[in-house]
Amino acid sequence: MKAVIFDLDGVVVDTAKYHFLAWKKLAAELGFEFDIVHNEKLKGVSRMDSLNIVLEAGGTKGVSENEKLELATRKNEYYLEMIGGIDESEILPGIQEFLKKIKEEGYLIALGSASKSGRMILEKMNLAEWFDVIVDGNLVELPKPNPQVFVKGAELLGVPCENCIVVEDAKAGVEAAISGGMKCIGVGDAEILEAANVVVPGTARLMEVNLETL
Repeated sequence: MKAVIFDLDGVVVDTAKYHFLAWKKLAAELGFEFDIVHNEKLKGVSRMDSLNIVLEAGGTKGVSENEKLELATRKNEYYLEMIGGIDESEILPGIQEFLKKIKEEGYLIALGSASKSGRMILEKMNLAEWFDVIVDGNLVELPKPNPQVFVKGAELLGVPCENCIVVEDAKAGVEAAISGGMKCIGVGDAEILEAANVVVPGTARLMEVNLETL
Protein backbone atom coordinates (compact mmCIF):
# COMPACT_ATOMS: atom_id res chain seq x y z
CA MET A 1 0.00 0.00 0.00
CA LYS A 2 1.23 3.47 -0.82
CA ALA A 3 0.28 7.01 0.10
CA VAL A 4 0.40 10.53 -1.27
CA ILE A 5 0.95 13.40 1.16
CA PHE A 6 0.03 16.90 0.01
CA ASP A 7 1.24 20.27 1.18
CA LEU A 8 -1.65 22.75 1.33
CA ASP A 9 -0.84 26.31 0.30
CA GLY A 10 0.22 26.47 -3.33
CA VAL A 11 -0.43 22.76 -3.90
CA VAL A 12 -4.06 22.01 -3.07
CA VAL A 13 -5.46 25.52 -2.76
CA ASP A 14 -4.39 29.00 -3.77
CA THR A 15 -4.33 30.45 -0.27
CA ALA A 16 -0.59 31.19 -0.19
CA LYS A 17 -1.36 34.65 -1.59
CA TYR A 18 -3.37 35.47 1.54
CA HIS A 19 -0.39 34.65 3.75
CA PHE A 20 1.67 37.05 1.64
CA LEU A 21 -0.95 39.79 1.85
CA ALA A 22 -1.23 39.35 5.62
CA TRP A 23 2.54 39.57 6.09
CA LYS A 24 2.64 42.55 3.74
CA LYS A 25 -0.02 44.33 5.81
CA LEU A 26 1.89 43.63 9.03
CA ALA A 27 5.15 44.86 7.49
CA ALA A 28 3.47 48.10 6.38
CA GLU A 29 2.32 48.67 9.95
CA LEU A 30 5.91 48.18 11.08
CA GLY A 31 7.09 50.75 8.56
CA PHE A 32 8.61 48.76 5.72
CA GLU A 33 7.60 47.03 2.51
CA PHE A 34 7.54 43.26 2.20
CA ASP A 35 7.68 42.10 -1.41
CA ILE A 36 7.06 38.89 -3.32
CA VAL A 37 10.80 38.14 -3.57
CA HIS A 38 11.14 38.03 0.22
CA ASN A 39 7.93 36.01 0.39
CA GLU A 40 9.55 33.13 -1.50
CA LYS A 41 11.60 32.40 1.64
CA LEU A 42 8.41 31.83 3.66
CA LYS A 43 7.14 28.85 1.66
CA GLY A 44 6.75 25.82 3.91
CA VAL A 45 8.09 27.72 6.93
CA SER A 46 6.38 27.92 10.34
CA ARG A 47 4.62 31.09 11.48
CA MET A 48 7.28 32.18 13.99
CA ASP A 49 10.16 31.43 11.64
CA SER A 50 8.29 33.35 8.93
CA LEU A 51 7.97 36.30 11.30
CA ASN A 52 11.72 36.29 11.92
CA ILE A 53 12.33 36.32 8.15
CA VAL A 54 9.89 39.22 7.73
CA LEU A 55 11.51 41.22 10.54
CA GLU A 56 14.95 40.57 9.09
CA ALA A 57 13.75 41.73 5.65
CA GLY A 58 12.65 45.00 7.24
CA GLY A 59 15.80 45.40 9.30
CA THR A 60 13.69 45.33 12.45
CA LYS A 61 15.73 44.40 15.51
CA GLY A 62 15.27 44.28 19.27
CA VAL A 63 11.84 42.67 19.19
CA SER A 64 11.12 40.69 22.36
CA GLU A 65 9.63 37.20 22.32
CA ASN A 66 6.36 38.52 23.72
CA GLU A 67 6.21 41.16 21.01
CA LYS A 68 6.92 38.51 18.39
CA LEU A 69 4.03 36.41 19.66
CA GLU A 70 1.75 39.45 19.45
CA LEU A 71 2.90 40.22 15.90
CA ALA A 72 2.47 36.61 14.76
CA THR A 73 -1.02 36.52 16.28
CA ARG A 74 -1.92 39.77 14.56
CA LYS A 75 -0.72 38.46 11.22
CA ASN A 76 -2.76 35.27 11.69
CA GLU A 77 -5.86 37.33 12.46
CA TYR A 78 -5.36 39.21 9.19
CA TYR A 79 -4.96 35.90 7.35
CA LEU A 80 -8.06 34.33 8.90
CA GLU A 81 -10.06 37.44 8.06
CA MET A 82 -8.89 37.29 4.44
CA ILE A 83 -9.74 33.60 3.97
CA GLY A 84 -13.10 33.92 5.70
CA GLY A 85 -14.90 34.17 2.40
CA ILE A 86 -12.91 31.72 0.28
CA ASP A 87 -14.71 29.08 -1.73
CA GLU A 88 -13.99 26.22 -4.12
CA SER A 89 -12.70 28.66 -6.74
CA GLU A 90 -9.44 28.68 -4.75
CA ILE A 91 -8.79 24.98 -5.47
CA LEU A 92 -5.81 24.79 -7.80
CA PRO A 93 -6.25 23.40 -11.36
CA GLY A 94 -6.34 19.62 -11.67
CA ILE A 95 -6.26 18.89 -7.95
CA GLN A 96 -9.77 17.44 -7.69
CA GLU A 97 -9.14 15.21 -10.71
CA PHE A 98 -5.78 14.09 -9.30
CA LEU A 99 -7.28 13.28 -5.89
CA LYS A 100 -10.01 11.23 -7.57
CA LYS A 101 -7.47 9.38 -9.74
CA ILE A 102 -5.11 8.37 -6.94
CA LYS A 103 -7.97 7.44 -4.62
CA GLU A 104 -9.35 5.11 -7.31
CA GLU A 105 -5.87 3.63 -7.72
CA GLY A 106 -5.84 2.69 -4.04
CA TYR A 107 -3.52 5.33 -2.63
CA LEU A 108 -4.09 6.65 0.86
CA ILE A 109 -4.11 10.45 1.02
CA ALA A 110 -2.83 12.78 3.72
CA LEU A 111 -2.34 16.49 4.24
CA GLY A 112 1.06 17.58 5.56
CA SER A 113 0.98 21.33 6.15
CA ALA A 114 2.60 23.81 8.51
CA SER A 115 -0.64 25.81 8.49
CA LYS A 116 -2.76 25.56 11.63
CA SER A 117 -5.81 26.28 9.45
CA GLY A 118 -5.33 23.17 7.29
CA ARG A 119 -8.44 21.25 8.32
CA MET A 120 -10.64 24.35 8.25
CA ILE A 121 -9.52 25.25 4.73
CA LEU A 122 -10.08 21.72 3.39
CA GLU A 123 -13.56 21.74 4.89
CA LYS A 124 -14.34 25.11 3.32
CA MET A 125 -13.25 23.69 -0.04
CA ASN A 126 -15.30 20.52 0.42
CA LEU A 127 -12.08 18.54 0.03
CA ALA A 128 -11.70 17.06 3.52
CA GLU A 129 -13.51 13.84 2.55
CA TRP A 130 -10.68 12.94 0.15
CA PHE A 131 -8.06 12.94 2.94
CA ASP A 132 -7.61 9.90 5.16
CA VAL A 133 -5.40 11.90 7.53
CA ILE A 134 -4.95 15.64 8.10
CA VAL A 135 -1.67 16.71 9.72
CA ASP A 136 -1.27 20.44 10.20
CA GLY A 137 0.46 22.89 12.50
CA ASN A 138 -1.74 21.80 15.39
CA LEU A 139 -0.18 18.33 15.44
CA VAL A 140 3.51 19.07 14.83
CA GLU A 141 6.03 21.49 16.25
CA LEU A 142 9.09 21.28 14.00
CA PRO A 143 8.90 23.29 10.75
CA LYS A 144 10.08 22.13 7.35
CA PRO A 145 12.76 21.28 6.25
CA ASN A 146 12.41 19.00 9.28
CA PRO A 147 10.38 16.03 7.98
CA GLN A 148 8.19 15.75 11.11
CA VAL A 149 4.93 16.79 9.40
CA PHE A 150 5.32 14.17 6.65
CA VAL A 151 6.61 11.43 8.94
CA LYS A 152 3.62 12.03 11.22
CA GLY A 153 1.30 11.69 8.23
CA ALA A 154 2.93 8.40 7.25
CA GLU A 155 2.67 7.10 10.81
CA LEU A 156 -1.04 7.95 11.06
CA LEU A 157 -1.67 6.30 7.70
CA GLY A 158 0.29 3.24 8.74
CA VAL A 159 2.50 3.44 5.66
CA PRO A 160 6.33 3.23 5.70
CA CYS A 161 7.99 6.50 4.72
CA GLU A 162 9.67 4.87 1.72
CA ASN A 163 6.21 4.08 0.33
CA CYS A 164 5.02 7.69 0.52
CA ILE A 165 5.04 10.37 -2.16
CA VAL A 166 4.96 14.03 -1.16
CA VAL A 167 3.59 16.82 -3.37
CA GLU A 168 5.28 20.13 -2.54
CA ASP A 169 5.79 23.62 -3.98
CA ALA A 170 8.44 24.84 -1.53
CA LYS A 171 12.17 24.10 -1.42
CA ALA A 172 11.97 23.50 2.34
CA GLY A 173 9.12 21.05 1.80
CA VAL A 174 10.99 19.12 -0.87
CA GLU A 175 14.01 18.89 1.44
CA ALA A 176 11.74 17.66 4.24
CA ALA A 177 10.28 14.93 2.06
CA ILE A 178 13.67 13.71 0.85
CA SER A 179 15.21 13.76 4.33
CA GLY A 180 12.22 11.78 5.57
CA GLY A 181 13.00 9.03 3.07
CA MET A 182 10.06 9.80 0.80
CA LYS A 183 9.71 10.43 -2.92
CA CYS A 184 8.70 13.93 -3.93
CA ILE A 185 6.83 15.66 -6.74
CA GLY A 186 7.75 19.33 -6.94
CA VAL A 187 5.23 21.86 -8.24
CA GLY A 188 6.79 25.03 -9.61
CA ASP A 189 10.29 26.11 -10.66
CA ALA A 190 12.51 23.13 -11.51
CA GLU A 191 15.67 25.02 -10.51
CA ILE A 192 14.34 25.86 -7.04
CA LEU A 193 12.86 22.38 -6.52
CA GLU A 194 15.74 20.46 -8.11
CA ALA A 195 15.97 17.97 -5.23
CA ALA A 196 12.51 16.57 -6.08
CA ASN A 197 12.25 13.30 -8.00
CA VAL A 198 10.16 15.02 -10.65
CA VAL A 199 8.95 18.60 -11.09
CA VAL A 200 5.83 19.81 -12.87
CA PRO A 201 5.27 23.51 -13.64
CA GLY A 202 1.79 23.53 -12.15
CA THR A 203 -0.83 21.35 -10.49
CA ALA A 204 -2.68 20.88 -13.77
CA ARG A 205 0.21 18.66 -14.88
CA LEU A 206 0.09 16.28 -11.91
CA MET A 207 -2.12 13.87 -13.85
CA GLU A 208 0.84 13.26 -16.22
CA VAL A 209 3.12 11.92 -13.47
CA ASN A 210 3.50 8.15 -13.27
CA LEU A 211 3.60 7.56 -9.51
CA GLU A 212 4.77 3.96 -9.92
CA THR A 213 8.05 4.99 -11.56
CA LEU A 214 9.14 7.56 -8.98
